[in-house]
Amino acid sequence: MTTAAIIVAAGQGTRAGGGVPKQFAPLGGRAMLAHSHAVLSAHPGIDRVLIVIGEGQEPALAAALGDVPFVLGGATRRESVRNGLEALAGADRVLIHDAARPFLPAAVIDALLAALESHDGAIPALPVADTLAHGGEMLGETVPRDGLWRVQTPQAFRYPAVLDAHREWPQDAEATDDAQMVRARGHDVIIVPGDPMLEKVTHPADFAAAEARLRADMTVRTAQGFDVHRFAEGEELWLGGIRIPHSHGLSGHSDADVALHAITDALLGTIGAGDIGMHFPPSDPQWRGAASARFLEHAAGLVTAAGGVIDFIDLTLICEAPKIGPHREAIRASIAGLLRLPASRISIKATTTERLGFTGRGEGMAAQAIATVRLAERQE
Repeated sequence: MTTAAIIVAAGQGTRAGGGVPKQFAPLGGRAMLAHSHAVLSAHPGIDRVLIVIGEGQEPALAAALGDVPFVLGGATRRESVRNGLEALAGADRVLIHDAARPFLPAAVIDALLAALESHDGAIPALPVADTLAHGGEMLGETVPRDGLWRVQTPQAFRYPAVLDAHREWPQDAEATDDAQMVRARGHDVIIVPGDPMLEKVTHPADFAAAEARLRADMTVRTAQGFDVHRFAEGEELWLGGIRIPHSHGLSGHSDADVALHAITDALLGTIGAGDIGMHFPPSDPQWRGAASARFLEHAAGLVTAAGGVIDFIDLTLICEAPKIGPHREAIRASIAGLLRLPASRISIKATTTERLGFTGRGEGMAAQAIATVRLAERQE
């Protein structure tokens, strides 16, 4: 069974404030969209994740998630979902999720996928607990709440059923959600337990509450990384993703970027994911001469998938030459770009060993990095 997920993120609304569509507004140090994308991408039952964005939102998506699969949406949510479905030919099951619900418990995904074993569709929902009543300025009669549900996303369907529902839906009519469209075609949709974490984030007050929830649910972790490479003639010197003019370069299986290697190990350490050699073995020929930026982006992606937010990177370069000062800001900007962080959250320092040891003799270079992240406890 091939399972895909669609995140609907094509809205243009700015009710949350900040002048950007809410799905790209920052929440916990990253775009709101990134939270649900990380959970869906990391779930073992989901094979691919597709984002549906609005026209002109490509730069915002790239800044939020990098190079990820996406399609452009339409004028309405229904049209956007239809565009996403048409791009998933060959899928057996599909989950459709709203980007405005950033906190997505893996247990809800598990329940939805299990329900699809015997039903055409499944939705998470919570029973209505508040008293409901008619009224305008004056209170009217109460409404029985038995059997009433607050419907959430993601909604899960067998792919042929939901694709057929969208293709056959009248173009001049709008639907409340995908589940109602599937029901209208005669398919059964079962309710599974929802979760209060799936509340929508829409208004400024919602963002404030979500930020508070993140802070309460996250712990701070700090880990260090250390790396050493020797100088060699005929090699290029790469530091922090920047080529530095020098008489010698650093020798290694990859491009030997000692700075990025140290930061990569520090990030892997914050989530207990081993070291760079476990993920990119020097014995594997595919990494010969590889750009170390790939290693760093992989480690950062693992932190994100684990529900983590990178707060700060502190890097110390240890060498007699070259002088780091003239290149400090370029290295800082490069690392910030790779991690999609403001440069203010990257610290670059340099020191010597007073001509003692292998670095003092100019035989090589060392780097030490410390990474500080916040990690969601519920993801551990």
